[in-house]
Amino acid sequence: MSIVRPFRALRPTSANVARIASVPYDVVNVEEARELAAANPLSFLHISRAEIDLPAGTDVYSDAVYAKALESFDRIRAAAPLVVEDEPAVYFYRLRMGAHTQTGLAACFSLDEYDRGLIKKHEKTRRDKEDDRTRHITTIRAQSGPVFLTYRASAAIDAVAARVTAGAPLFDITTPDSIRHVVWKVTGADLQQVIAGFAALPALYIADGHHRAASAGRTRRDLAAKGIRSEEADWMLAVAFPDNQTQILPYNRAVKDLAGHTPESFLAEVRSRFAVTDGTPTPPRKGQASMYLSGKWHAVELRKGSAAGGSVIAGLDVSLLQEGLLAAVLKVEDPRTDKRIDFVGGIRGTAELEKLVNSGKAAVAFSMCPVGVDDLMSIADAGEIMPPKSTWFEPKLRDGLLTHLI
Repeated sequence: MSIVRPFRALRPTSANVARIASVPYDVVNVEEARELAAANPLSFLHISRAEIDLPAGTDVYSDAVYAKALESFDRIRAAAPLVVEDEPAVYFYRLRMGAHTQTGLAACFSLDEYDRGLIKKHEKTRRDKEDDRTRHITTIRAQSGPVFLTYRASAAIDAVAARVTAGAPLFDITTPDSIRHVVWKVTGADLQQVIAGFAALPALYIADGHHRAASAGRTRRDLAAKGIRSEEADWMLAVAFPDNQTQILPYNRAVKDLAGHTPESFLAEVRSRFAVTDGTPTPPRKGQASMYLSGKWHAVELRKGSAAGGSVIAGLDVSLLQEGLLAAVLKVEDPRTDKRIDFVGGIRGTAELEKLVNSGKAAVAFSMCPVGVDDLMSIADAGEIMPPKSTWFEPKLRDGLLTHLI
């Protein structure tokens, strides 16, 4: 079963929600966050990326950053103001980006289930990033950035969502990136039915936010080690979307040099390993990557260049590219640590890849097909780990709309 727990959310009012809502802390760098929040003292980025209000060059893991996060949290709670719900509830949260719409449930989910593997992972986490978010949560005593979960779609949950979202929303805003965010509060009989619907699910899957989930678990342990008992710390804030609405975009690659090759010798080496033809910026199907080199797009047939086995991971396009070309030809042995490779989220489009190569910041770039949600869940079910930078989820949830106090 999958336990859903209502919580008393800390939230904006409808009058100030547009100023509070901010992009997730980990999709912008310090300069981008500073620019986004510069004219808006209520932006949640002042809390999630508190270094933007400290001198340039401040160590992002310094004591001053976490102290500033707490100071900004207290300031914004009072100034906005942010309000605490009178009663525990859960929320349906709808995202609309262009023609794509997805509706998920925002609630608290069990860290006991996470520890037992009933909330399944598909990525490794980095200790330094865990340290950062654990200290952030512990300092402000709140989870402000929700984990993005997915699950195999349920007709019972869909029915409650359809009924609730036919009513008046709590929030309805369109952010500067043209994504519409609509939130409805769920109480009463609808709440009981959605809890029952989730209880019938055998498992949930982390789509995006592995570091947030790991940090929520570590926060619970850290507080307990300090003798601080908080029932709320047993739960993590997340939004769970059905798999048939979850959208994954490609995670593209750009490599800074050709490992000693000229463009001509590199292309010849690739041709010796793969079928290569003239191509388009976006590969038309799985098993093929588009390669941008010297101002031209080429189609690379990945499956002809690898002797990969039958596992789901080995058959992913990102695995085939890594094994047969990035490692074998460009000498990018470990994409997690090699500074010669950059990863470009699909939301930036293939024009970003062309820009990197044309400007000389990269020597070659690869446009990929997106990984399927079914592949993600199959890998998580098998207890395996996806290759790094395999998935880019869009649209993104916003921080600050619903905060879980611990």
